[in-house]
Amino acid sequence: MDVTSITPSPDALKALTHPLRLRMLGTLRIDGPATATTLATKLGLNTGATSYHLRQLERHGFVVEDTERGNARDRWWRAAHQATMTDTVRPADPGEKETLEAYLQSVVVVMTQTLQRSVEELGLLTPEWSDAVTYSDWVTRLSPARAKDLIQRVAEMLSAEPEEEGEDAVQYVVQLNGFPYPGRVGGSEE
Repeated sequence: MDVTSITPSPDALKALTHPLRLRMLGTLRIDGPATATTLATKLGLNTGATSYHLRQLERHGFVVEDTERGNARDRWWRAAHQATMTDTVRPADPGEKETLEAYLQSVVVVMTQTLQRSVEELGLLTPEWSDAVTYSDWVTRLSPARAKDLIQRVAEMLSAEPEEEGEDAVQYVVQLNGFPYPGRVGGSEE
């Protein structure tokens, strides 16, 4: 699978510090192109707010107008990339550090909402899909270099996984979070 991605600049990252914009971008990536009205209905918003957020995403290169759809009255939008990568270099500038932290907080909010919805729908899955779900974690001792290598290998494996077109194939979410156990590095041990 050839996945297009963007690693936003600190300035562009500001557009993604709002959880709603992350949800809109994710919806366009998963469900495909949509109008502001369609997104508003799906996300429970008014079209004015949706249009505003879409313009902010467009301004920073996360969404583009889908000129192959619609007409002068209906403006269609699509995601410009399939993935957003986060630069792991810690910013020296305090403002950029604050932006990165705000973005990461929004990512956690959206991921948590998605995970919660998945648990709520677990009982609705077929036995085959229930057997393909996990809510697991693994804790192991690693150095920073080995931890970074692990994340890179897992990301490469997931990026190389070919998409299936079968009748039972659906969009499958893999959320990977890797971090030192809270309080063990740079904080107080509890």
